[in-house]
Amino acid sequence: MLTKKVTITNETGLHARPASEFVKTAKQFKSEISVSLVDKKVNAKSLIHLLTLGADQGATIEIHADGTDEEAAIEALIKSLNSGTDK
Repeated sequence: MLTKKVTITNETGLHARPASEFVKTAKQFKSEISVSLVDKKVNAKSLIHLLTLGADQGATIEIHADGTDEEAAIEALIKSLNSGTDK
């Protein structure tokens, strides 16, 4: 299992559009992927679950991946979060 911490930098946090892109990216990988914020951990391949985190700007989330492509998955998900999908 691989875990990385990432701080949400866009103004509106992990709202619908960036969350949708994040889920779309997560679904491309075979690894089991989850995201946690404080004491809540959710399936990263479910938009509804991801939105329940309520990750606002400045929140530090942890991305967890477990599987054969876990490293590539985490890298792609961090890139997705930092790609400017904050509109």
